Amino acid sequence: MLSMIGMVGGLILLIVLTMRGVNLLIAGPLSALFVAVLSGLPLFPQMVGEGEVNLLTNYMGGFSGFITSWFPMFLLGAIFGKVMEDTGAADSVSKWLVGKFGLSRAVLAIVIACAVLTYGGVSLFVVAFSVYPMALSLFKQANLPRRFIPAALALGSVTFTMTSAGSPEIQNWIPIEYLGTSPYAGWEVSIIVAVFMAFFGYWWLKRMIDKAVNKGEQFESRATDPQMTDRDLPHPITGLIPLLVVLAVSFIFHDSLGTSALILALLGGVITTYLLNMKYFINLGKALTDGTIGALIAIGNTAAVVGFGGVAKAVPAFQVAVDAMTNIPGSPLIGGAVAVSVIAGLTGSASGGQVIALPLIAPHYIDMGVNTEALHRTIAISSGALDSLPHNGYVVTTIQGICGETHRAAYGAMGAVTVIVPLIGLTIAIILFTLGLGL
Repeated sequence: MLSMIGMVGGLILLIVLTMRGVNLLIAGPLSALFVAVLSGLPLFPQMVGEGEVNLLTNYMGGFSGFITSWFPMFLLGAIFGKVMEDTGAADSVSKWLVGKFGLSRAVLAIVIACAVLTYGGVSLFVVAFSVYPMALSLFKQANLPRRFIPAALALGSVTFTMTSAGSPEIQNWIPIEYLGTSPYAGWEVSIIVAVFMAFFGYWWLKRMIDKAVNKGEQFESRATDPQMTDRDLPHPITGLIPLLVVLAVSFIFHDSLGTSALILALLGGVITTYLLNMKYFINLGKALTDGTIGALIAIGNTAAVVGFGGVAKAVPAFQVAVDAMTNIPGSPLIGGAVAVSVIAGLTGSASGGQVIALPLIAPHYIDMGVNTEALHRTIAISSGALDSLPHNGYVVTTIQGICGETHRAAYGAMGAVTVIVPLIGLTIAIILFTLGLGL
């Protein structure tokens, strides 16, 4: 009982501290300590036998493991964003987009840019780094409140593209291993749900922004913002080509190199930006330095949350919660969706929710004769809902590390489009599959 109180209480504490703006390098370990103490988990490796669970080892294992896996992508992603910003390529592309879409559709331009990159196989984190400079420029030109930038980036990245049929993101690929399906499983329903999430999410986000503008909110510049002056800008084509290079290289090498393809893709993007726009650099050294610092802050914040998940998964209450979630009576689609959603919420990870739940529920549901394509799509969509609570790594990185906003200011809109919209989409998917569509 105490372990369950500790796990749930630790999660609530982490969310509350995050929303109050406490540094995640403090909030993460503090919340993990709360979980460990109430669960009776030893604090140090010296207090247990070799290889046994303890607070320090499990926390730092999750923390360092995430950095080991993702630091090159974070670093190159941040540098790519900064060189696009420093050369003026981001401003040039944003002005071109304004000319095509108009200032009234600046938000739509951002969502589309993120969607194209995400569906092209570029990592969610990297998309945020890459598109943010353009988003900032567009919001400034349109005089829109900058606190909505994280929501615009997220709508195009972690909703209708991340979990849709055919998406190269891992949230669409993990179920294949356990269900024997394909990336296009349940594509008929997936199209309907994706279209709904895209249109409804955009309508809702635009409505929130318009409401804020009508109340007098506007864009507020900061000293750290790149200055949009009358400086000469590169041609929009030389700004778009680096983005296309990232997309193309990522797509070509995704199957053979997996996430490592992003290293080649982003390096190609940085080099292409330099070669095409070198005469437009203001201060290349500063851009590289700022990108490096930004990457360290972003990955540190995210790793702090992943470390918390490493401790939460080690306490007895977590297994109790997993057993309860994976044995929900009734429709297997509902049971699978609830199991993956709740576990994703506890760990702050969509992929984590799938990897933990699928080995337990997949064999059982397959033996029951459940349609694996419907289960695949339902689980994929459900993983992208409660995972986006305030402590989620992508949420933290995008709001604080990349956009420099506070959770108090930015999470309301972001939570609406990344939690509520996918939950409604999940409900639609289950209803359609239950009615036999696509089966």
